[in-house]
Formats: sequence, structure tokens, C-alpha cells
Amino acid sequence: MCGITGVFSLDGARPMQTHVLSEMISELAHRGPDDAGRHVGEGIALGFRRLALNDLERGNQPHFSEDRDLVSVCNGEIYNHRALREELARAGHRFRTACDTEVLVHLYRRHGTGLTARLDGQFAFALYDATARRLLLARDHAGIVPLFYTVVDGLLVFGSEIKAILRHPAVRPRVDLRGLDQVLTLPGLVSPRTMFEGIHSLRPGERLVADASGVTVERYWDLDYPDAGDLPPLGGDIDAELGAAADRVAALLDGAVRDRLEADVPVGLYLSGGLDSSLLAALAARARPGRTWPSYSVVFPGHDFDESPHQRLVAAKLGTRHHEVPVHAADVADRLRAMVRHAETPVRESYNVCSLKLSEAVRADGTVAVLTGEGADELFGGYPGYRYDAAGLGGSRLTGLDAHLEREIRERMWGVDIGYEQDQITTQEIRRDLYSADLAPSFDAFAVTSQRLVDADRLKGRHPLHQRSYLDFHLRLADHLLGDHGDRMALANAVEPRFPFLARPVVDQAVALHPALMVAGGAEKAVLRRVAGPLVPGEVLARPKFGFRGQTSGHLLNTGADWFEELLSPSLVRRQGYFDPDTVSALVRHHRDRGDQVHAHLDTDYLMVIATFALFVEEFGLPCLG
Repeated sequence: MCGITGVFSLDGARPMQTHVLSEMISELAHRGPDDAGRHVGEGIALGFRRLALNDLERGNQPHFSEDRDLVSVCNGEIYNHRALREELARAGHRFRTACDTEVLVHLYRRHGTGLTARLDGQFAFALYDATARRLLLARDHAGIVPLFYTVVDGLLVFGSEIKAILRHPAVRPRVDLRGLDQVLTLPGLVSPRTMFEGIHSLRPGERLVADASGVTVERYWDLDYPDAGDLPPLGGDIDAELGAAADRVAALLDGAVRDRLEADVPVGLYLSGGLDSSLLAALAARARPGRTWPSYSVVFPGHDFDESPHQRLVAAKLGTRHHEVPVHAADVADRLRAMVRHAETPVRESYNVCSLKLSEAVRADGTVAVLTGEGADELFGGYPGYRYDAAGLGGSRLTGLDAHLEREIRERMWGVDIGYEQDQITTQEIRRDLYSADLAPSFDAFAVTSQRLVDADRLKGRHPLHQRSYLDFHLRLADHLLGDHGDRMALANAVEPRFPFLARPVVDQAVALHPALMVAGGAEKAVLRRVAGPLVPGEVLARPKFGFRGQTSGHLLNTGADWFEELLSPSLVRRQGYFDPDTVSALVRHHRDRGDQVHAHLDTDYLMVIATFALFVEEFGLPCLG
């Protein structure tokens, strides 16, 4: 991947400030240390930082059409570019490089904004049509690659990271309270919301068109599960159905892995010790017989959540050149501030620090791209909630008036009555108490429970497992696991993560799976387990889901992390003015004095959010309310 940024004047009359563009480009240097490029014209400025992976000699951007009326900058990879290039060459288009992203200007010439339907990849791009005075921005179907924008003073300002946007003098950063409440309630932020008021994130599968008539944002792709009433009955032999589904998925995954191993620089593998990364590593080994792949794992010496025994089993079976990256409490202290700056959001867990240290080690070893397993859980039924839903145990335990109020909240958030994460009727009172006296009176206006977060039409009438998958895809995967945890922690060290489970053909096949096959026989990810059966060690295959985790606030408080407690101090909390210092102090005493631990997956670590929010306010110079 790389980094892109730019400015577009909606009225067309404004000259571009080249020194401002230079500052915006410089903010993305960590994403692309190999080269830089720019294009400045009347009312348009495009900037680019390059992480060189393909066509190392000629592949710098921008790319231009033959007549130079079209110009594009792209962050990411187009994996079906060879087939597209052949089609375009037959139609008379001429290419100057072997880069995958050069197909964009030529596809636009033939298909206009509809080019996004032709792409299988991970990308965020900007394409300017000088003849029409039109700017097109687009983000890939799964949201692997981020793209942010704001409209201010007649300008559309955009970037791969918000830091680049903030370098424009017309942009004044302020905290988005709705974004803050999302982080306190959900796995993370949900597009189009960010932590900066007025700065938006393109949703997965969205494109933006800007011209003299204004700015239009539209969805070109979304998960679309069949209506529950249209699901075909499964045959009597579930095992045979499962085997046939596994064969289809295996063939598509083989192709996705092969595509994502292609590069003119070293490619490696992340190994977590779980099913997904182990399966991808096995497919990589099968794709290149005799090739020794480098593999990388985070380990936690002395902790019960250390997964190194299973990681070593896989590395030994596949013969990888394995690297273990130990993470200690001191690493959290050393990197938490940098992590927040790169993530551009407070977080509920410290494991982003682990990912940050991991990418440091990958880059130091000379590897530039890595295969990683995100997406499998959300598409193939990998979390415990899928088993509960399949067993009819996924509903709320509330009764009476609370149950009625909870249903009303769910209808408001999702458009249908679906339980997801905790019961909102309970957690909203906790959050209300957390906010300061200045913010608590307006809580109902910015709370998650007042927000419509997803497209209700994609949930209505769907099977419960498909509903859960849709919510996981949008609320857990896109902006959290792929965003602040994935893209941001890897590109902080100029490492490109690649995601075979999110290849368009694999996603389409997952959507077509009968929900009964997601947890067939009570096993999470039953289809993927069948695919992996002959390829990964049995000990890994038999493991239940074991989520990646790091140090919780309870760990840090009870191991004497004074620096962490300082971030929660009454004086700092009061000065920043967003949270109630007495409530925060009570939570600190609860963890420190009683030794209570926050479960990394079952509980919300409110203190971690508050501590990282304190760093977030400081790092970005955001206004205090106290």
C-alpha cells in the first residue's frame, strides 16, 4: 500500500497551495518511504507517497491516461489487474508501466464511475477527470484501505490518514462525540464516523463523486445475504454438503493466496496460532513448493494468553523461517502514545501495540508485505455468537420494561430487533455516568443508541447467522480490525497487510453458503475447518476460537504502571473535561484495590478507552472542555 492525499476546489476557481500539499504528503511518509509524486492543476492537487511492491523502477504515481486528461493516485493493490489489462489492451489502451494500479485511468475511460464494479483488490484511490472537472474517490468493497475526507470553505480535502487532512490550514480539529461513544460501545469506530467532527470516512464499498454540482456519496457494493425464506433446504447428508462447500471455498482461497503472494519484494506470513493464519500459511507453502516463507508471531512470555506453542507447531510443520516477537508490559508503555497517533482514535484494547511492534520486526527483517487472516471469522462464523445463534441462545435475557426498551433501541440502531454485543439498556447508563457534567445532559443526542449504524434493508428478513455476519463485517471488521488494528499498525512501519479471505470471489462464496454450514456440528467455521483438515496440525484444528489480546487496564494498574494511572488522574481528566473524574477514580480503585481483571473479549475496558483518549487529545491538540 501507499498513501494518497489531495485537495479539490468545488468551484474550480481556486489556485492550489503547493506548500500545503507538500506538508500533507509529508504526513504520509511512513506509509510510503520509497518515493513521492504529485499532480497540481487548476482547482486540483493530488499527492502520493509510494511503498514500492511492483514494477520497482517505473511504478511511481500519479498515473495518467494517454491524453493526460485523466490522472489517478491509488493506495493499494488491484489483484485482477492482469485480466483487466489484457481486456483494455485489446481495446487499444496503451500502458507505460507494469503496475496494477495503472488500469484505473483506462477502466474509467471505458466504464466511468462504474469501474469500481470491475475491481478485485484492496484499494483507496482518487481519480480526476480534467475534461468533466470531476473527482472520483473510492474505497474497496471490504474497507481494507481507509480513505477520509472533509468539505470546508469550498474545498474537498482527503487523505489516507486524517493527519494529512489536518495539515490543511482550513481544517480545525474537534472531537466527534458520536465517534467517542461508538468506541465506548462497539468494537471501534463505524464509517462514516471518525473521532474528528466534520471529517468523514468513506464506508467499505463506497465511492464519492465531486464536481461543480457538489459532493455525492453512493454505495457500489455491500454484503447481500439471501432472504431467510429463500434459503434452499439442505440435503439429508450434511457432511456431503459441507464437503462440497469446502471444495468450492478451497479452490477460491488457493487463487486468492497465489494472487497475494505476488510482489517484487519479500512477502511473509503472520502466524497467530489459530486456524485462519495457519490455513493461509499452509496454502502459501503449497503454492510455492520448496520456498521458505518468513513467518512472524507475537508472543507473551509468562502469560496464559500466550499462543507460542501452537505458532511453533505450524511453523515447524510448514518449515517457515519463524520469528517470535515478545511483548511485555514495558512495550505498552513505550508504544501506546505512538499507537494512538497512528490509529487516530482511542481504543478499547492495548493489542494494537502488539501489532505495531510486530510490523516493526517484519520491516526490520526486510519483509514488505504479509498475509494475514482477518475476515474469516466474520464471513464463516468464527465467533462464539454464531454458535449461540445456531442453538437459539442469542437473544437478550432482559424481561419486562427493560426488554421492551431494549427492543426499541435495537430498532433505532439496526432497523430490526437484533441483539449485538451487550444489551444497550444496561451499558448506556454506565456510559452516561462516565461523561463529565458538561456532556452528560446532552448524552442522548450523541449516544450510539441515537445512531443508525447500518443499512437496515440488508438485515430485514435475513437468517440470524447472516444478520450477525453483516453486523460483524461492518461494526468489527472494516474500521477496527482492518483499520486502526490492521492498516494503521502495519503501515506505521511501511508493511502492507494482505487479506486472502477478503478476496471478492471468496466473499461472494461465503455469502452464498447456507447458514447451517457455518457452524455445522456445533463447530465454529465448519467449512474452513474442513478445508484446513489435511493441511494444519490437529492441535490447531481442534482449538476453539482464541482471540488476539494484550495487556488490559487491570494488568497495567496491578503491575505498578504509574504512567498509566497518570493518564487517569483526576487532574488530567478534569482538565480535558470529557469524562467525570470521580467516576474514573472509582473505576481505578475497583481494579487496583480489588485486583479485578477486565476480560479482553467479554468486558468493555472503559479505562483503556479513557487513557488512550487522553493521549488522543494531547497528540492532536484537540480542545479541552475543562
